[in-house]
Amino acid sequence: MSDRELPKRGSGRPDRWERRPNRGPGQTGKAGDGARGGARQGDGPKRSGSSKPPGGGPRNEQRGADKAGAARRAAHETIVRVLRDGAFADRALHGAAADLDQRERGQAKRLAFGAIQRRLTLDTIIDERVDRELDVEIRAALQIGVYELLFSDGTPKRAAVASAVELAKPNLGFKLVNAVLRQVAEQSDAIKLPSDETPEGAAIRHSHPLWLVRRWWTWLGPNVTRALLAAGNRPTDLVLRANGLRAEEGVEIPGEPFDPAIPEARKVDGPLDVLGDPAWHEGRYVAMSYGSMCAARAVDPQPGERILDMCAAPGGKTTHLADLMHGEGTIVALEKHSGRARALRRTCTRVGADNVEVVHADALEYEFEPGSFDRVLLDAPCSGLGTLASHPDLRWRIQEGDLRELEKLQARLLAVARRAVKPGGRIVYSVCTLNPGEELQPEGEIRRLLPHRDRTDGFYISAAGG
Repeated sequence: MSDRELPKRGSGRPDRWERRPNRGPGQTGKAGDGARGGARQGDGPKRSGSSKPPGGGPRNEQRGADKAGAARRAAHETIVRVLRDGAFADRALHGAAADLDQRERGQAKRLAFGAIQRRLTLDTIIDERVDRELDVEIRAALQIGVYELLFSDGTPKRAAVASAVELAKPNLGFKLVNAVLRQVAEQSDAIKLPSDETPEGAAIRHSHPLWLVRRWWTWLGPNVTRALLAAGNRPTDLVLRANGLRAEEGVEIPGEPFDPAIPEARKVDGPLDVLGDPAWHEGRYVAMSYGSMCAARAVDPQPGERILDMCAAPGGKTTHLADLMHGEGTIVALEKHSGRARALRRTCTRVGADNVEVVHADALEYEFEPGSFDRVLLDAPCSGLGTLASHPDLRWRIQEGDLRELEKLQARLLAVARRAVKPGGRIVYSVCTLNPGEELQPEGEIRRLLPHRDRTDGFYISAAGG
């Protein structure tokens, strides 16, 4: 298969979208009788109502003789839960891969997140070869199989087919999986996807919703849109922030500095088990995107000042502000959700951000003295369209109709920020999205980060005053 015929092989991996609609990605399928030119899907056992992982019993009973492998089994379970239950991909994977070692978890994540990101492309290929409705377990097995055959290096074609067939069992549709994937394997060099010269073709080729492709196409133009779409399917860089509040001479922080303007930023090449690293537990560093660091840096907080962080969790920017202030002064960190507020307190304790006062409150309802803060950070709830590479299911979860409500909420929060800041004080408005309707405070110093150009999440940052 030539580079022109399909996007270059590689894996996509899934900082937040705080107001996700209570909606799961819709299942995909096409009605019909079976595989075109192959076997028919049987009427074997359905597993949609089962509480066990797809394809057999509990994971600890499967590991010994599982021909599909533990990592593929976890990836399959993750995709089934996303398709059938509307589960969030990261949470589903966390449960499915809980018993795996680090290497297996990495493989499960690569397969699950890659297949979820590439869903539209994969389903286009599948539906050209199947003319009936598919059980969700069968579609998930096919998606993993096609993904491994066309987008994932290192797996022999025969192994990819055989493993996907095992994932489909005991559903008799495994015969259809075998027929379809053998056909894809044999035709892989000849499979062609639509050109990305039009929004319609680009949506299928790069696996993004058509409404989003059209929006970017009109706003940013075809070339930038195509670059953004490609970046949305590539792995993101692992970036850490060295924490000065826990700095200790002789303690090495993983990664290498890469931006003199943000010397605390470190880019890590190669694998790193962050949660298994004692240095992380000791608060020596925080894993956060470069774009998030740019937003915190834009606030330019000074020691001794009083800062308001209006939407603080999960706390990367909050604790970065505390570090930049050398722990001197006060940061009032508001968080609407009680669980996230508790987690934020734990994060502040871990990294030594003792000058942060976490308040469980909605920023729209929090009572404060007008003009009582030197600086305000409004890292607003947003559509998250700049984070599609790190959140594989977000592109299918958010709908165009959701954007207007988010834009209204952001405007209301910005009005609160303007009341909170003292005359001449500084307001930083930031969103990790790429949507012109969410780009507020145009009078400020504006910085827009683009994933394909800046190797980080897409961000809009506006700093006004101060």
